[in-house]
Amino acid sequence: MMEQVIFFTLIMAFLITVLLAPLFIPFLRRLKFGQSIRDEGPESHQKKTGTPTMGGIVFLASIVITTFVMTGKYSEPGPETYLMILVTVGFGLLGFLDDFIKVVMKRNLGLTSKQKLLGQIVISVIFYLIFKQNDFPTTVSIPLTDISFELGWFYCLFIIFWLVGFSNAVNLTDGLDGLVSGTSAIAFGALAVLAWSQSQYDVAIFGVAVVGAVLGFLVFNAHPAKVFMGDTGSLALGGAIATIAILTKLEIILILIGGVFVIETLSVILQVASFKTTGKRIFKMSPLHHHYELVGWSEWRVVVTFWTVGLLFAVLGIYIEVWL
Repeated sequence: MMEQVIFFTLIMAFLITVLLAPLFIPFLRRLKFGQSIRDEGPESHQKKTGTPTMGGIVFLASIVITTFVMTGKYSEPGPETYLMILVTVGFGLLGFLDDFIKVVMKRNLGLTSKQKLLGQIVISVIFYLIFKQNDFPTTVSIPLTDISFELGWFYCLFIIFWLVGFSNAVNLTDGLDGLVSGTSAIAFGALAVLAWSQSQYDVAIFGVAVVGAVLGFLVFNAHPAKVFMGDTGSLALGGAIATIAILTKLEIILILIGGVFVIETLSVILQVASFKTTGKRIFKMSPLHHHYELVGWSEWRVVVTFWTVGLLFAVLGIYIEVWL
């Protein structure tokens, strides 16, 4: 029974996205919700100017609809489901506001960093209060050991750091056609497998719904992209992946499963630190995917390579959690 629910969750989320996107993309074009490409980016990206953005709305709608419908087939949605939806929709709305300011108000940087951070912290604190009220564990375990730490109220700070950190990490990774769609499908798939192994079926259903939805989006987002997910999609996906890790107590293993997002973020941190301290850049451009573009790799080669690395990280994460 549960296997059928998971299978139909994947199919339903995929089909909703694939059916909605062709209707939504022309709507975005009519509204002139086209992406502005920053001047300091790779020159080859300038031709993408005007490509519809905010496409994340499509797969977010698919995720929410599919999650509630398919969870209802198995049981009543529990607090885990509502927490995952809260963060996904909350961060999605924050990203939508950022995209709206960029596209409609013609402010290329969107929300200021302080405004975005404040919104992320507020959503994270609301998440923690509901999390605490439902008596979820506030421990953090170290993989491959019996070591765990009870953080108590400090777990609130941990949640803020994890949700904000991974939402921004996925957002930084969203710079090439299909890059985040593919890497997030892989990472969410791995977390869904681990949630299944823990018999956390509500979480597994949500994870599979995300996989189906972003794979459906990839049909239109693969190079050359007909639509971008925008911050609407990337911030939501980053918040959602951290939420699943928290609910399944896989917070630390997420660093491995989401390794591509972590590496992309580290490349930015190292680039900025190096330039400020020495005046020299480590990479030709950060995040890291732009570096490989500038050394001569095609966009498609960079994306497929990062997908492959993401898949290896995901398999290793599952192996550590299930078999070691």
